Amino acid sequence: MAQQAPLVSHYMFNGLLINPAYAGSKEYVSATLLYRKQWAGLDGAPVTYSGSVHGLFKKQKLGLGAFIQQDKIGVTKQTDAFASAAYHLPVGDVGKLSVGLQMGVTSFSSDVVQLTYWDPGDKVFDYNSFTSLLPNAGLGVYYYRPLFYAGLSAPYLLSYDANQSGSVSSTKPVHHQDRRFYATVGGVIESEYDVKFKPSLLVRSEGNTPLQFDLNMNVLINDIFWIGASYRSNDAIVALLEYQVNRKFRIGYSYDYTLSEIGNYNSGSHEVMLGYDFGYPVVKMKSPRYF
Repeated sequence: MAQQAPLVSHYMFNGLLINPAYAGSKEYVSATLLYRKQWAGLDGAPVTYSGSVHGLFKKQKLGLGAFIQQDKIGVTKQTDAFASAAYHLPVGDVGKLSVGLQMGVTSFSSDVVQLTYWDPGDKVFDYNSFTSLLPNAGLGVYYYRPLFYAGLSAPYLLSYDANQSGSVSSTKPVHHQDRRFYATVGGVIESEYDVKFKPSLLVRSEGNTPLQFDLNMNVLINDIFWIGASYRSNDAIVALLEYQVNRKFRIGYSYDYTLSEIGNYNSGSHEVMLGYDFGYPVVKMKSPRYF
C-alpha cells in the first residue's frame, strides 16, 4: 500500500532509470551517479544509491545501457541490477523513435530480527532474515528530437504479489514487487535571450497505489545553469539545481519539501547527482544536453 519503487527527483536528467528505450538516446556515452536521502530525520526512511551508463553504436542504431540501484528502507534492502538494449529508428527529418528492452534481477533482503512483533506464529518471523532474488524484464518506447521527447515504459513487467492477477507465485514467503508503468513528456522552449525553458511531466502507476504525477519546470541560463521546480501530486514541492561545469561534467542537487502529513516528522529530502559524458561527439556539442 506504500512506496516501493525508489523515488528520485532528477529522473528528467537520468531517463534510463525509468525507461530502457532511453539507452543510446545521445551519440556519446553518458554516466550518472545519484544519492538520495528521503525524509531526513525520520528513522528508517529510504536511502537510495544508483549508478547508470549508456551509449550508442551509431552505425548499428543500437543503444546499450546498464544500471545498478540500491534502496534501503527500514529493515529491508532492495538492489536492482539491469541491462538495457534499444533500437533507434529515424522518424522524419530530426526525430527518432527508440524501442527498448531491459532484463535483470532485484535482490531483496529483510533483517526481520530487528523488528518488534507480537505474533510469534507468523511464518515470516521463523527466520532472522529472509531474502528474495526476483528476475524481471521491462519494455519501453521513447520518441525524441532536439527540443522534445515523450516516452511510455513498463520497466518491471513481472509482479510478485499473490493479491494481483497474473503474478508469479511462490511456495515460500517472498517480497512483493508490483508492476510499474511510466509516461513522460517534455520539451525545450527557446527565447531571444540566453534563457531556455524546459517543462516536463511524469505520470507513474504502481500496484494498487493511487496514480501520481510530477509536473516540472526547469530554466537553463547561459547554457550552464539549470534552476527548476517540481510539484509531486499529494507529496512534495521540489527545488532543483544543476550546474554544467564543462561539456563533459555536470552536478545537480534537489530538495523536496514534504506536503503530506509525514512532513511533520522529517526535514525534507535531499538528492545529489553527478554526471559525466565522454566520447568525441561531446567536444562538438554546441549546447549542453537538454534531456
